[in-house]
Amino acid sequence: MTDLTQALAARPSRYKGAPTAPTLDTWQDAPHNRWAFAHVTEFVPTTTIHRQQPDDSGITRLDALSRADRLEQRLTDAYTDALVVSRRGEVIAEYYREGFAPDDRHLLMSVSKSVCALTLAALIDEGSVDPGAQATRYVPELAGSAYGDVTVQHVLDMTVAVEYDEDYRDADSEVRAQDRIAGWRTAREGDPVDTYAFLRSLRSAGAPGRRFQYCSADTDVLAWIIESVTGRRYAEVVSARVWQALGCEDDASITVDPAGFPFANGGISCTARDLARIGDLMLSGGVSGGRQVISSSWVSETLAGGDPELARGLAIQQTHPNASYRNQWWSTGNARSNVYAVGIHGQYVWLDPKTETVIVKLSSCPEPVTTRWNDVHAGLFMSICSALEG
Repeated sequence: MTDLTQALAARPSRYKGAPTAPTLDTWQDAPHNRWAFAHVTEFVPTTTIHRQQPDDSGITRLDALSRADRLEQRLTDAYTDALVVSRRGEVIAEYYREGFAPDDRHLLMSVSKSVCALTLAALIDEGSVDPGAQATRYVPELAGSAYGDVTVQHVLDMTVAVEYDEDYRDADSEVRAQDRIAGWRTAREGDPVDTYAFLRSLRSAGAPGRRFQYCSADTDVLAWIIESVTGRRYAEVVSARVWQALGCEDDASITVDPAGFPFANGGISCTARDLARIGDLMLSGGVSGGRQVISSSWVSETLAGGDPELARGLAIQQTHPNASYRNQWWSTGNARSNVYAVGIHGQYVWLDPKTETVIVKLSSCPEPVTTRWNDVHAGLFMSICSALEG
C-alpha cells in the first residue's frame, strides 16, 4: 500500500464502518441512511421550527458602558447583530438587534480560524503535534503542494507562501473557489471535487517564513492535520477540546463540503455568549472553570503577537501600524496590547488585557473588509474599553 493510499484510507469517515463517503446522491440509500437520516443538515439546506416564539430579541443592556459616547447609535450604524462584553469572565453588557436573540447562532466567518488554532493548541500541548515539524509528517498527501516543505508553525502564522488570491469580490480567486467547493456558491465545471483535492492542488509561491500572507486555505490544512492526528472528524475534536472544555451553553455548527471536510476557515456558527468564552479563555491564560484547557505558554506566545515586519505594507497596518499575526490571531501591537480574532463583514473577538475585557461583535456589514470598517471597529472597541477604566 502506497503512502498516498494509506493517507486516503486514514481520512475520518462520516460514520464508523462507512465503505465509502455518502454523497448527495447516495445518502438516502443503505447503509448510508443509517447515519445520514440523523444528519440531514449536512446535505440539505435546513431551517428551524422553533419550539416557542423567539421574542427575546432587540435586547439592549448597555448601562455598564454609559461612558461610551453614542454607543447604541454606533452599534446600529456598524450593522451590529449582537454585542457581548465580558469582564473577568462575567457578562456586563449585551446588545441584540431586533430579530436576533441571545440563543441565536451567527456565522463567525474567519473568527473560525482562531477556534481552529485553539483546537490544534490542545493537541500541541499534549505532544500529539509538533509545531516545528513538517506538515507532511501528519498529512503525507500534501507532498508536492505548497504545504509540502513547510512546518505546522508556518501554517499557523500564515507565512507559507501560496499561489492563492484572497480577493472576496473576484469570482476567479482561490478564496471564491474554496467557497464553491465548500458548497457556499454554485460549483463550476473543473472545480476540485472536495477540499482535500483543492489543498493538494495549491502550489508554492516562494520560500516559507519570509512574509505574512493571509490565506484561508492554511486553516483548512490545520483542520486536516487535526483530523489526521486524532482519527476523528474535525467537529468532534472541536467539541471535545474547546466547546465542552469551556462549558458552552449552546451547540455550535460548522458547514462541510460534499466529502464531509469542515469549512474550518470560516464555517462555524455559534452564539455571542459562547464566543465570549473563547476570549475569556485567552485572557485567563488558558484556564476555564479552574481547568487548564490550553497551556499558558501557548496563550502568552499568541498574545505577544508576531513580527510586524512580515506584514509591512498590508492594509491592516493603516489602522494598526504594528499589526502582526500569530497562531491565527491578530495583534494590534498598540500600547494596550489588544489582540483579536476577526471575520469579514464585522465578526470580532476583541481582547483588552488592560481592563480584562472581552468584546464580541457579530455583524452583517455590507462590505467584506475595508480600511474604513477596520477604523470604525477599532474606534468602537477603544471607546468601550475606555468606558471601563477608572
